[in-house]
This record gives sequence, structure tokens and C-alpha cells, in this order.
Amino acid sequence: MSADCHPLLLAGQWVNRPRKLTVHDKFRGSAWAACALGDREDIEAAIGAAADELPRTARLPAFQREGILRQVARMLENRRTEFVDALISEVGKPRKYADAEVDRTIGTFEEAARRAADLTGEWHALDQSARGQAYRAIWRRFPLGPVACITPFNFPLNLVAHKIAPAIAVGCPFVLKPASATPMSALMLGELLMDTEWPKPAASIVPCHAADAAPLAEDQRVAVLSFTGSADVGWGLKARAGRKRVVLELGGNAAAIVHGDADLTDAARRCAAGGFAQAGQSCISVQRILVEERVYEAFRDLLLEVTKSLEVGDPSVSTTDVGPLISETEAERVERWVGEAVAAGGCVLCGGRRRGAVLEPVVIENAPADAKVNRCEVFGPVVTLAPYARFDDALARANDSDFGLQAGVFTRDIGRMIQAWESLEVGGVIINDAPTFRADTMPYGGMKASGCGREGVRFAMDDYTEFRTLVIRDAPSADR
Repeated sequence: MSADCHPLLLAGQWVNRPRKLTVHDKFRGSAWAACALGDREDIEAAIGAAADELPRTARLPAFQREGILRQVARMLENRRTEFVDALISEVGKPRKYADAEVDRTIGTFEEAARRAADLTGEWHALDQSARGQAYRAIWRRFPLGPVACITPFNFPLNLVAHKIAPAIAVGCPFVLKPASATPMSALMLGELLMDTEWPKPAASIVPCHAADAAPLAEDQRVAVLSFTGSADVGWGLKARAGRKRVVLELGGNAAAIVHGDADLTDAARRCAAGGFAQAGQSCISVQRILVEERVYEAFRDLLLEVTKSLEVGDPSVSTTDVGPLISETEAERVERWVGEAVAAGGCVLCGGRRRGAVLEPVVIENAPADAKVNRCEVFGPVVTLAPYARFDDALARANDSDFGLQAGVFTRDIGRMIQAWESLEVGGVIINDAPTFRADTMPYGGMKASGCGREGVRFAMDDYTEFRTLVIRDAPSADR
């Protein structure tokens, strides 16, 4: 990455600003890149340009929207190495996960391209009663208007794609505020978009401080606010959003239930991967593992064996499994929460040594139910482990949370699968895998404090559009 300051994208124009945002390499701690730092006036100007551009983007034909999205996907594939290296540096994401994120982002744009022609509707005859015999109706979806997008640091490429690709697919202009810790991937994606036929003023990517982004929630020219991040911030934004539609994808403390009939070796591998990939910095990271007591010790031994085999350290090394957290401050916080759980009676079975922002994966046994590592979102490489006697008890303990994003259940019994699906207060139940599984085409979102609305290209397109009905009455005829 060049040592020069990368401009921000304001209404399709690359703009420099006196202030800059320095981006650090998350493993080495050194300055890696810099970009222009926008302010409230930039955000307001971006919103104004998006509102002005809506009539143009709303009229773009489906084939043109599809072509734009496919072109972005092709250009991203051509610049794969550059984007992978950016994710390794600005997030500290291990190489294999950075490469996977680029793959997923390409797939997200391709899925949006496939869906770009889906703004269809239906013809309804209304003659089910005498009152409607001279009428018929047509309905279809129309773009709501400018979309304000706020994205987090942990997937700074694919989660940006999940906001802007559906917006392009339906013809909505957008304004994006990327995470301050990881703005470069989003700006690089903006470079690709500017080489397409997407109307230039309909795209803005403005790194800025959170306070300066307030108009994204408060300005009524914005039709949709799509936010991914912490629960406190997300619900605060919704309270200020007025009449606009709000989609929130927030935090979690996902539970994985391992019943005695499961393949324990597979369950241990999947729970370790789900708990420690991305250094646990995923809202659906495995955090609480509940294991039927008759297989508890066997599963515990398998989980510890897998966890201890993980390679921890430099994310640029292809074999690394666990890299740094987003900052040393965050690693210190997670370390402190582990210490509090131990002081309250929990037992660390493995891990916990910290070197700067890198924390070895931690497995804690019998942490109190009210410990932060059980009640809050750790967002770090920590899982808690506890036994249960009855499957009903496990379901109740999984539900004993303010969050409700996803849960995983390992069992071979179809009855328990259905019981879990019907009982767990979450947006998604993942059977025989960790709750960390997500396919970019599926509906994704949560209940309770974990948010409202759903992501996934098709479902975001629904949130960015609204039904509009046309009713036609037969013209009076002189013969009648």
C-alpha cells in the first residue's frame, strides 16, 4: 500500500482533506496506510448527491445493473492478491481467511447480479367481488431511496459488499461509512465501482468519526439505514432514525449445543474453528458450548486437543489459524474478562497468553452464568464450556441471553433438530455445525438485542425496496 494519503470518495469524486486517518498493520503495529478523513459536511453533501441521483439510478435497466455488478466481481478477481494483502494488514486476518473473504465478496456481487432482474411483480384480477369487477391491479417493487451504510472492521470487504451490492441491484444510491480501523478495503472497492457505468454521484465512501456520521441516521433524505456493529450503537441509531427503514445486524454470544449422539470429533473441530477463526471477532463466533454430561469429558478432551494444535501468530503466514485482535486495547479487554471469570470460579483449561494484540485461544470451564464471558459479547478467541443433563435444559440455557443471532446444535436426532428450530430464540439454527456458519445467499439476522431485518442479497433487496400498486379501472363504454 502506498504511503500516500488515499482520497475519500464523495459523490463519485476522489477528494483529499486536510485531516487524515492512519491505518495500522494490526500484527506489527506500524503505520501501513492513510486515507482522507471526512466530516459532517462531507456526509451531508454525499446524502444530497445521493438524493439528487435517485431518479437516474431508479431508471437503470436491469441488464445494466447486472453488468455493473458482474464487472465489479471480475475486477475484484483480477486484483485478488492486492485485496488479500490489504485484509491481512488492515484487519490482521490470517491469509487463508483473507482469501476466503475475497471469494465470498466476489460471490456476493455475482449473486446481486443474478438478482438484479428480480424487481418483478404480479397482475391481480380484483373481480372476486362485484365491487371489483371493473378493476385489475399490478404491483411491483420500487427502490426506496438513498441507502446509508455503516460497516464494522471484522469483515471490511464482504460486509461492505452486503450493503452496496443489493443497493446497486435495485437502483438505490448509497453513502458508506466504513469502520475507522479498516477503511482501505472499502475505498479500494470504490475504485472498482468507479470504473463501471454506475452513476458516479450515486456512490460515496466517506471515512469519518462516528459523531460526524450522525446525518446517516437523522437526515430524512436517507430512506434506509443499514448498520452492522455493536448493539448499543445500533439501537441508538435506530432511536434517532425517524421514519426511515432500519436494518440492524448486531452482536451475539452464540451457543453451540453438543448432544451425546453427535460425532464428537467433528463437533470439537467445528466448535474450535467457529470459536477461534478471525480471532473470535465475529458476531456469530462460538462463545458458549453446552455439552451433554454423559459425553462431556470426552468432548472436552477433543476440544482441547484441537485448540492446542492451532497455529497462532503472524497472519501473513499461510498456516496461521489465529492472528491478532483489531488492537492491543481489545486484546487487553478480553484478557481482563477472562481474569474476572477465573476470579469468580471459572477454570482456564488452555490458552490465555497474550503478546501484544495476539491472544492465544482460551477455553474456560464452568465460568459463572453471570460472567461477562457468558453474558456479553466477547468478540475475542474465548469459549466457555459447561455440561447439561437434559436437552430441554440446554435449550433454555442457550436462550438465557440478551442476544439471539444464531445457534448451533450437534445431534443426529431429527426430533431434537426440529425442537431446537422451534425453541431457540435466534435468527438461525445451524444443525451439525457451529453457529458461525453463514452462506451469503441465506437470510441472516437476529432477534432480541441482535438486531432487526435480514441481510443476504435477496433479503437486503427487499429491505431497500417497497411495493407500489397500480389499480386500473375499465374505461366506461358507450355500449354499456
